[in-house]
Amino acid sequence: MDFQNNDHGKVLVVSSAESFLAKSLVSKLGTGGLETVYSHGDIKEIGRIRDSIELIILFMSEDMGDMTETLVYLKDMASDLDRKFILIGDEEEHVIIRKTIPDTLVLEWFKRPLVMDDLIKCVRKYIEDNTGENRKKTILIVDDDITYMRTVYEWLKDSYHVGMASNGVQAISYLAKNKADLVLLDYEMPIANGPQVLQMLKNDTETGQIPVMFLTGHGDRESVLSVVGLSPADYLLKTIDKPALLAKLKAFFEKTR
Repeated sequence: MDFQNNDHGKVLVVSSAESFLAKSLVSKLGTGGLETVYSHGDIKEIGRIRDSIELIILFMSEDMGDMTETLVYLKDMASDLDRKFILIGDEEEHVIIRKTIPDTLVLEWFKRPLVMDDLIKCVRKYIEDNTGENRKKTILIVDDDITYMRTVYEWLKDSYHVGMASNGVQAISYLAKNKADLVLLDYEMPIANGPQVLQMLKNDTETGQIPVMFLTGHGDRESVLSVVGLSPADYLLKTIDKPALLAKLKAFFEKTR
């Protein structure tokens, strides 16, 4: 599969020092159509392309322990964006890295001596399986009822990348750092209610096009009409169960594909 002329993001290759193997990998992935960036771990440099990074390849070394700040940044970034690491190094280096990078974020660990073709196959398969139409959609749940919000999170986490915010300010803050494909927004919240939060989202060029589904506890005609009048993507009663919610979301994303 050639990845040229598509909307796939970047592969980030990180090593603490100059590495012939790392540069060779960057070259080979680039030849195959994958935009690949090589970095020595500069946080500001990585931050500029943060949202476009699909996969992080980390060439481990003995001095990797001196890059704790960078490793923590990469770990937090991978967690926020639902990305994975590929680690390259020996047993001792792996032990050091595991103090910062949890196994849940690691796609694969390649021991030295590295078989470059196996690594490239792994990278290409991950990109094919996790980008474009195959990428997990991101849903942000905004609700001041923490118990209900966590329930919905548990329902969705296996099928979607899920963010949570308990009020409008947190929602805006989340969306300033993360992309979302859909917002599930509680209609009734203190301080700024659902309609007010929706208006804030629509007034911002970065968030104005994100579809919003209202969550409401009221199913009477007047309440429904007031919700529909705001032109959300849909409205869902909070009495909805897990199978019905998953079916609604699946149908929505298939329709908008």
